[in-house]
Amino acid sequence: MTRSLLIALSLLAAAPAHAADIWVAPTGSDRNPGTQAQPLATPNAALRHARNLRRLHDASVTGGVHIWLKGGEYQLAETWFFRPEDAGTADSPTVVAAAPGERPVLSGGVSVAGWHKAASKIAGLPAAAQSQVWVAAAPLLGGRALDFRQLWVNGYKATRARTPNNDNLPRLLTWDTDKRETTVPAAALGGIKQPGQLEMVLHQMWAVNVLRVKTLAVQGDKARVTFQEPESRIQFEHPWPRPIINGKNGSSAFYLTNAIELLDQPGEWFYDAPHGQVYYWPRSGENLATAQVVAPALETVVRVAGTLDQPVGYVQFKGLTFAYTTWLRPSEQGHVPLQAGMYLLDGYSLAKPGTPDKAGLENQAWIGRPPAGVEMQAVDHTRFERCQFLHMGATGLDYQSGTHDDVITGCTFRDVAVNGMQIGKFSDESVETHLPYNPKDEREICTNELIENNLITDCGNEDWGAVGIAAGFVRSTTIRHNEVSQVPYTGISLGWGWTKTANVMRDNRVLANYVHHYAQHTYDVAGVYTLSAQPGTLISENRVDEIGRAPYVHDPDHWFYLYLDEGSSNITVQDNWCPAEKFLANANGPGNVWKNNGPMVSEAIKQAAGLEAAYQDLKKVSAQK
Repeated sequence: MTRSLLIALSLLAAAPAHAADIWVAPTGSDRNPGTQAQPLATPNAALRHARNLRRLHDASVTGGVHIWLKGGEYQLAETWFFRPEDAGTADSPTVVAAAPGERPVLSGGVSVAGWHKAASKIAGLPAAAQSQVWVAAAPLLGGRALDFRQLWVNGYKATRARTPNNDNLPRLLTWDTDKRETTVPAAALGGIKQPGQLEMVLHQMWAVNVLRVKTLAVQGDKARVTFQEPESRIQFEHPWPRPIINGKNGSSAFYLTNAIELLDQPGEWFYDAPHGQVYYWPRSGENLATAQVVAPALETVVRVAGTLDQPVGYVQFKGLTFAYTTWLRPSEQGHVPLQAGMYLLDGYSLAKPGTPDKAGLENQAWIGRPPAGVEMQAVDHTRFERCQFLHMGATGLDYQSGTHDDVITGCTFRDVAVNGMQIGKFSDESVETHLPYNPKDEREICTNELIENNLITDCGNEDWGAVGIAAGFVRSTTIRHNEVSQVPYTGISLGWGWTKTANVMRDNRVLANYVHHYAQHTYDVAGVYTLSAQPGTLISENRVDEIGRAPYVHDPDHWFYLYLDEGSSNITVQDNWCPAEKFLANANGPGNVWKNNGPMVSEAIKQAAGLEAAYQDLKKVSAQK
């Protein structure tokens, strides 16, 4: 062997290996080798293949592992779960990406098929709908009819049958905490005689509740209503937020939903669960014989979860769509939120005020956290880039705790029932929610996260107290150049705890975001809102505009562009553009600085807020559907 050949071979051996490429396609087979020509069929098989390559220290993983998903829909039967064994490194990341030029969809939904026009009269259905409604059997999973609270037809969310069909909502007449009942106008019942599966969605200040109706008793022009447990006890005992009777803008508003008697216009649907039948009145141009009708089956499409000692690091998702998720807790236990979608597990007034952290606190509360379509726990250096979070039954994306140095950039969140995204601890279920969060192991704290250039719109479209971006107890987290619009309550909510006591939060940044058309349904609200002590936190160069004007809000004057709420301390708010100086500092702690906020802020700051030039295309893509 010549010396030159030996040198060439040695150089070849020393050359870095290319990343391992694993291909997946809906038309593939898990018996295939996972090449581009012979792709696998399921994402889970691809992840197992990648895991084996890392376990065996295969030379191909030196440059990383790429799982390429070809276009089409991957209808998942179980959550795609990434564990510590799936972690990459800085030099060898695990990247899950759309094949070039394609848009794969990871779906938690199932098809609703076999639609036919109802041939006979349907009991309870309004006369106008009798000749219009189509019917299908509910999908079977494991031999049982699927339960669901959402339905999508050709990618558009259908309306669960309700009354009224507009914003002219009826109001409570009385609210009796001793009897645990309310009275409402009998005319608001829409012809309903028995409660069946009926739910009341009750508006109160900065939240809405979903209350399953237990009894209806019509007495003249009024009707007495009681609710199922456990939500009845929580609803009548917790003080914040509470229903209003004869307030500044009248009493609390409500609407009724989920009864066959309420299916009275195109685009509405009803699921008769006891009989396993789904009814739908098609909109103009919809053909149920050919339409794609989807009901959600999975709560979470993707979960990445490690431990504090074994985090999942360096996993990246690029160009993927996560879609069609469910959340059935409101159907099973009701939904009584405290704030920002966090629901009450228990809550009540104190006969004698005072807690270890707050001498004047007059109530106690313990909360749960809504699930998300994509959940991240104990991860670091993960990345979501140019992904879409669509058609979610609860929250879109959730970084729960123990997360560090992660990036969410260039993503779209649209048609999400609760929060667009949530990040950081919002009190554990066993911890009273007004207490400061100071874990002994600081690795629990969500730290150094970056949320930038994301489009968040039409989120909180079922839970009207939800927000675009919900950040709890976070540290050194930056939220910059996002556009948040068409949300029912606050745009960006930063902090938790309602306490001036020192906690984990500090050095957060909310910079150059554009929040508009917020507060579409609830008030006591702001484009950017904070809670609790946050030393070194800066809110700057944001643009906040276009407040909603719902006719049923509890106090039409109680809305703000910027709002530092209870316990907010050591926060600097400066150079934020908004049309007027309408701000609130409520029960704040020390050290807050307000400087140069309002219409006097420069036009350059106003125009620079929101998506940067390279991400303006997100709005064009979102507008297509």
